[in-house]
Amino acid sequence: MGLFERYLSVWVGISIIIGVVLGSIIPDFFSLVASLEYAHVNIVVAILIWLMVYPMMIQIDFSSIKDVGKKPKGLALTLVINWLIKPFTMAALGWLFFKGFFADWVDPQSANEYIAGMILLGVAPCTAMVFIWSQMTKGDANYTLVQVSINDIIMIFAFAPLTALLLGVSEIQVPWNTLLISVLLYVLLPLIAGALTRSLLDKKAAKAAETTEPKNVDSFVAALKPWSMLGLLGTVVLLFGFQAKTILTEPQTIVLIAIPLIIQTYGIFAIAYFFAIRLKLPHNIAGPASMIGTSNFFELAVAVAISLFGLHSGAALATVVGVLVEVPVMLSLVYFVNRTRHWFN
Repeated sequence: MGLFERYLSVWVGISIIIGVVLGSIIPDFFSLVASLEYAHVNIVVAILIWLMVYPMMIQIDFSSIKDVGKKPKGLALTLVINWLIKPFTMAALGWLFFKGFFADWVDPQSANEYIAGMILLGVAPCTAMVFIWSQMTKGDANYTLVQVSINDIIMIFAFAPLTALLLGVSEIQVPWNTLLISVLLYVLLPLIAGALTRSLLDKKAAKAAETTEPKNVDSFVAALKPWSMLGLLGTVVLLFGFQAKTILTEPQTIVLIAIPLIIQTYGIFAIAYFFAIRLKLPHNIAGPASMIGTSNFFELAVAVAISLFGLHSGAALATVVGVLVEVPVMLSLVYFVNRTRHWFN
């Protein structure tokens, strides 16, 4: 594991601090960045997210999908958690807290936007970071690739209608064209670009194997790794810079949003891990399967929230709080998974 992965929480924490400090010192700069958008998509955020997601997409090997039938239980668990349980529990928790418990502390418009942000997190299962969580729990790398590949294919078709359904149930109107553009831009196109790049690298490696050292997928991804790190940390700096004023003046709002998100994360993990044990999955499959179902594709959630509701909206803030909550919570779950390895003997 590299220096970046090992101290991931440190780098993200530093980026959060930098973002908040810069956002309070030079707000005009962040306002300028916020204005650089096309078709409700912020150009700078889109570039940073592409830098972050593209290397991860290259690692997806769609040829491994043919092996799905060999170990179907882990995949079935991931898909059930991701698409039949998690989105609906997230929407239910958002409604319960912001329409119920916190109704006296949050105005109705803000409550709707916070719920929308939570829903966007719940409907976006993890794609990029899951490779890090799998590596940290000594998961089966090939099986993780299969799970991510299947999830991404489903996401292309299910994200937009499921999001629209849940936002509609929560009485929030969503422009379909913006939602479909976001799926195209942040899921489908990076996925196609990654698949084409992987195919090209494999062909070049095969031709060059006898004469030069082949530049395979792993070495190419390693070369892109600094850019991927820049994309992640740059995105975090921008997001917290955009929301600096709210974070500094309304810290109680951050806490209110974080509470249901933390409950959701630990709750979904508990459900997934419990059934992984009951299904008698091997630990190197149970760990990643539970992690995929628990963590979020927050890059997509943030991008869609910005596209639909704006950079300074409550929905965007909720997805940013999702970033704040996810890293430390997921690291605690990594520790738990590694400490409970003996449960699967």
